[in-house]
Amino acid sequence: MLDTWNTIDRLVAWLDATSEAPPEAARLLRVLKISEEAGEVAEAIHGATGANPRKGHSHTWEDVHRELCDVIMTGMVALRTFTPDADKVFAERLARVAERALGS
Repeated sequence: MLDTWNTIDRLVAWLDATSEAPPEAARLLRVLKISEEAGEVAEAIHGATGANPRKGHSHTWEDVHRELCDVIMTGMVALRTFTPDADKVFAERLARVAERALGS
């Protein structure tokens, strides 16, 4: 997981260096980006199932997988943007949810 967080650090640094938004606005925009990416998952699911008769089967389940990855990465970027301890915050939260749900 360390390599993953190192890559997230590099992405945050790149976003910080290229953002034209003021820092506080950039932080909020990164959180809003999660909603945008979640919408793309929904669109891909509609496309994979053919739920929209106008568009038919416009996506594959592999598209859904990729979009879900985008949601996860976007969430990680947003979390790292808010705290340098994102890896610890995430690990603690995951452990708490697992304990509550799984009892371990």
